[in-house]
Amino acid sequence: MRKFQVITLFPEMFSGVFENSMMWKAQKDGIVSLETVNLREFGLGPRRQVDDTPYGGGDGMLLMIKPLWRAVEFARSRDESAKVVLMSPRGRRWRQAMARVVADEGRGLIIICGRYEGVDERIMELVDEQWSIGDFVLTGGELPAMTIIDSIVRLLPGVLGGETSAEIESFSDGETLEYPQYTRPEVFNGLRVPEVLLSGHHGKIAEWRKQQSQKATVD
Repeated sequence: MRKFQVITLFPEMFSGVFENSMMWKAQKDGIVSLETVNLREFGLGPRRQVDDTPYGGGDGMLLMIKPLWRAVEFARSRDESAKVVLMSPRGRRWRQAMARVVADEGRGLIIICGRYEGVDERIMELVDEQWSIGDFVLTGGELPAMTIIDSIVRLLPGVLGGETSAEIESFSDGETLEYPQYTRPEVFNGLRVPEVLLSGHHGKIAEWRKQQSQKATVD
């Protein structure tokens, strides 16, 4: 079973994602374990402080090193071989090809969700990689973590069901977009399903799909 642990100040944000659809099914079927680690539980003092002002001045607050370090060590104690990842705008841009590599690796993941102005840089001693979902800044790493976990879990054997469900889709080869698809009814509001898809000629259908994928990718 693959274990995903997310270190966050807002574990309640993940319930809607982890408890529905394919994420719920993957857990029910024993394929993955999706857990949150509440950073606040490792905070300092009676107020469970987790942030402080940065040395050298500047606006905003940083997540402190001691609570973060403790949280990562706790997560590692539950999965010693897990890769530790920090969600960060300066991280490596996430791609479908990366999702496939991580899905095939077999290791668990410990994902740190940053907040405020970032994290104390010393946590990098425990971080294996930094990942980003795009060149923009969010209020925290929770949404990127959800996105990345979803993209990985759906690639694990047994999650989607069909043997080729995760192979014939956009970016399955790293760059090509998926061809258009249709289902019943054959005609709706005067809009018809392309005749080639009704022909039963598998060779022509495959060629049409290839052409449409190429067109979508170029466009």
